[in-house]
Order: sequence, then structure tokens, then C-alpha cells
Amino acid sequence: MTLNLKYFFFISVGLVGCYFFNQGYEKLIFPNNELLNNKFSFQNIEDKKENLDVELNEILEKNIEKKSKLKLNKIEIIVKEGNTFFSILNNFNLTDKLIFEIINEIEKFLDLKKLKTNDKIYFYQNENNEIKKIEFNLDIENKLILNIDNEIYIKKKKLDKKFYEISKEFIIFESLYSDGIKNKLPQDILIKLIKMFSFDLDFQRDIRKNTKVSVSYEYNEIIETNKIEYKDINYAQITIGSNTLEYFKFLTDAGYYDYFNREGKNVKKSILKTPLDGARLSSNFGMRKHPISGYNKMHKGVDFAAPKGTPIYAGGNGVIEFVGTNGGYGKYIRIRHNNEYKTAYAHLSKFNKGITKGARVNQGDVIGFVGSTGISTGPHLHYEILFQNKHINPLKLKLPSGKTLEGKELKRFKKSYKEILANHLNLLYE
Repeated sequence: MTLNLKYFFFISVGLVGCYFFNQGYEKLIFPNNELLNNKFSFQNIEDKKENLDVELNEILEKNIEKKSKLKLNKIEIIVKEGNTFFSILNNFNLTDKLIFEIINEIEKFLDLKKLKTNDKIYFYQNENNEIKKIEFNLDIENKLILNIDNEIYIKKKKLDKKFYEISKEFIIFESLYSDGIKNKLPQDILIKLIKMFSFDLDFQRDIRKNTKVSVSYEYNEIIETNKIEYKDINYAQITIGSNTLEYFKFLTDAGYYDYFNREGKNVKKSILKTPLDGARLSSNFGMRKHPISGYNKMHKGVDFAAPKGTPIYAGGNGVIEFVGTNGGYGKYIRIRHNNEYKTAYAHLSKFNKGITKGARVNQGDVIGFVGSTGISTGPHLHYEILFQNKHINPLKLKLPSGKTLEGKELKRFKKSYKEILANHLNLLYE
């Protein structure tokens, strides 16, 4: 009996010892007991590895930026006619291998064949005249930065910008364009304003002295370069005597921005009355004595005098039916808009790129440029509108309206335009 008790005692001590040894071993290997509590996994190890990689990349990027700021001399290169990026790089003390690597990296972001005359490229040299950094302006708000250290590191950087909205109001004494410039309305916004109202107004005949213009628009200021990026017009109004035209910017249910009056009628009409900016009506539609032949002849369009090279816009959405030289018309384009309407443009100096027979164009696209080709006394656009293949007077055309808002979309627009108008007046008189 005594022997059995001794065996039982030693076995119990052994089991207790094994238990405490096992607990101590687990704490030594897995101090938080993660394996037993299903909190520890190989995925956690992978996640920690990825986080470490990201942190290392960020540290590497910051180190490269630090090095790039140390005593670097900035050199501005303006691309000249006949220059290539390869020829520009050859002016610096770079090996052929490094030149190839630089071009290869930049080509991932930018097609160097599209470098234009007067484009700017910035090179940064250290005290040993070694190129350590190259910068390109991709557009107004993005630049490409290439750092050269033991390895080449390249990135696209979006520049910080501030958003502004501003309202202006002025009276026309001479013309919309000249008085707009005098009242410090940006040229980009003026052009948008002219395009917007060209559906309703002939700017040579309809605008009178004391016409009132009121406009609200947006722009961004790029902080690093102080450049201005003009955005959209939110509100525009032109008042001629007792007649008021006004339009509001609105995001339609189809997901695009357009302009509508208070009744929800679209600013766009089927065909533009005047398909170019700042032109002067020099010859009207109808019978006239031809300035060159001297014979009385039907003038089947209207002439707009404008400087050579002035852009000409497509009068409406459509397909190019004819492009080329057309007798006395000189360089000539005809656009088919639908089954009934066509527009024609004559005496052009040249056609815009991509304007070919069968090409589709949208209203406002630049299709060519004012010239004096064919039988012509000077630079001007001869503009024709054909209805069912018969010439009609563009200035007397009753133009059908574009999209009209209805139902819930109209209700949403009315709420939106009231907010836009209140904001415009607040900005105008604050």
C-alpha cells in the first residue's frame, strides 16, 4: 500500500511538472499566446512585410527628394525648332547608357516625339555639374520629376491648387470683347461667353451701347507656378434694352454639364449663326454686285471679315461631306448636320488636323482657319446654310432649340439655378 502511494505521488509530481514546463515553453515561443487564440497567422507576417516595403519606399523617396534639394543649379531649356530630347541630353556630360535609361523611363509617361517648339524642360546640376534631376510640365497642374542617383527614380506629381469663384458685371460701350478686356474679364472666359451666346446673338448687329453683361466663373490658381487655370462659367446674363438672355450651368441626368435658361431650355441650337469669334459682317445674303467680276449675282451666304488664321467652328454636330478646293470658293468645307440642314465654309487658309471626308464633328469644334483662297478680295469667311439643299439666309434662320428639361430633372434644375443666382449676387455685391 505504501509502495502504491509512492508511485502515485511521483506520477502526480511528473504530470504537474510537465504541465508547467509546457506553459512556460509556449510563453517563451508565443508570448501573447497568439497561435492558441487564433490571432497569429502567416498572413500577419505578409501584411507586416508589405507595410515595411511601403515604409522603405517612402523613406527612399524622401531621401531622394532631400538629395535633389541640396545645392542644385536649375537650368531652363527652351525647345527650339529641330531639337529632340536626345540632342538636348547630348549637351550635358552624360554617358550613352544613362541617356538611354533616362529616355526609357520618361517614355513610360510622356511621348518625347510630341515635344513642341518653346516647350520648357528643367535640368538640375550639382556642384560637379552632374545632372541630378529633370522636370517636365505635363500640363498646367501636373509635372514629371526624374531624379538621378545610383538609380533613376521617376514620378508624376499633381501640383496643389486653390479654387476661386468670381462674379463680374459691366456695360458695353464698344463691343463685348473690348469692354470685357477693359473690365478684366479673362480672355478664356470671354471666348466661352461669346460661344455661349452665339446661338442667340449676332454680335455685330444685336449688341448695342449700354448692353449689360453679368457673369460668374471659376478658376484654379496653381500654387507652385502661380499659373491660372480657368474653368467653367456658372452663370451668364446679357441684357439688351428690355430683352434679357441668361443661362445657368447644370449637371443633367445623363451626366454631362450644359447650360439652360430659367425655363429649362438648352442654350444650344441646331446651327450657329456666327461660326467664329470677333468677326465683322462684311457682306449680307442676297443679290449684290460682285466685287471682282462686277456683275450682279446672288450672294448665297454671308461674309464675315476676320484676320487670317482666325479659328472657324463647326456650326453644329454632323459629318464632313466635302473638304478640299472647290473652284472660286477656294479651300472649302461642307458639313451635313441631318437630313435637312447643311453648312458650308469657303476661302479658308487651311483645314484643321483630322478634318477629312466622313469625319464626325461636334458643334464648336475648330474645323479650319480664315483665309483668302479662291476668288476673294481679302481674308474672310463665306458662310452658307442649306435647307433641303436650298440656300437660306443664316441671319434670318429660325433655329430649333436643343434639349428641354422636364419632370424631376426640371425640378432639380430650378433648385440649382436659384442657388447659382444667389451665389452670383452675393459674390457681386459682397
